[in-house]
Amino acid sequence: MRLKDLVVVTGFPGVQKMVTNRNNGMVIEDMDSGKIRFAPVRKHQFSPLETISVFIDGEDDSVEIREVFQSMYDKLADTPVVKLDAKTDELRAYFTAVLPNHDRDRVHVSDIKKIVRWFNFLHERGYMTMEEVVSDEEE
Repeated sequence: MRLKDLVVVTGFPGVQKMVTNRNNGMVIEDMDSGKIRFAPVRKHQFSPLETISVFIDGEDDSVEIREVFQSMYDKLADTPVVKLDAKTDELRAYFTAVLPNHDRDRVHVSDIKKIVRWFNFLHERGYMTMEEVVSDEEE
């Protein structure tokens, strides 16, 4: 699972692939159609997936989204991914099964929905693999 060039852009559905970065925006590629377009920084906000983390309890205040995705993938057979329209309690119970030490005060249900949406999007397109989490420095 390599999240380095993947970015979430406001105004575009799902996850986009970054082609190149420019002073005034970013050139992105739609992962479904392959359509390449320019997203200006004045109109859009960009969140690279590799920089997103989830708050946890304990000394390490957060865990990378890569590790959350890996946990979701590893537990896919025993704990299927919850539907986005599930009730709040079901979403929280699923996320507790996947990441038991997440901070329940700072991780909101809307955050859980985003993570589930991104995971489903990437899993449907074959980005989730059986490889263990490997950081970019180790690659």
